[in-house]
Amino acid sequence: MTGSQDNQRQDNQGQDNQRLFALRGAISVDENTEQAIIEGTRELVASIMQRNDLAAEQMVSCLFSATTDLNAQFPAVAARDLGLSRVPLLCTQEIDVPGALPRVIRVLLHYYAGQGHAPQHVYLREARALRADLEAAQ
Repeated sequence: MTGSQDNQRQDNQGQDNQRLFALRGAISVDENTEQAIIEGTRELVASIMQRNDLAAEQMVSCLFSATTDLNAQFPAVAARDLGLSRVPLLCTQEIDVPGALPRVIRVLLHYYAGQGHAPQHVYLREARALRADLEAAQ
């Protein structure tokens, strides 16, 4: 963590009782188009931010992956549109496992929040099947 990130962590919350969290999420999209990837990623990131009461200033980094059948656009483009312009973003491709759920965008987000925070992982649309164990919590 850089010095500026450490200062920001303290300044944003007014206390030094923050800790680093990571949460995961995923969404399925209907087709391999720029519009579908952008809209799906926006929905996923906006839902994560809302359910976890997160602001971009709390975020440390965000990793996106997409199944090999999604290559019409980078998911990070949608995240930038949502105000994550100062958050380091990275896009990568999922392993092409036979029989895996197609057209899925996944995210791994690192952020600071108070000690009592409980991360709310978000799985939307058909991607809910990826983590049926979390379905009741959504």
